[in-house]
Amino acid sequence: MKTPIIKRFNFTMALQWLIFLPVILPLCVIFGAVQGVMNMVEKMAHRMWVDMEL
Repeated sequence: MKTPIIKRFNFTMALQWLIFLPVILPLCVIFGAVQGVMNMVEKMAHRMWVDMEL
């Protein structure tokens, strides 16, 4: 017996995604931006340190 190609749609999971996506998405964007800024500051500080050693 083959399994059906289309599975039953999970409405409760879809509802949870619709409720929490507006909360999760901005948090991910903000966290990614902060992480990018921190990485750039770290690279800039390292580059300044290397340049001042000359």
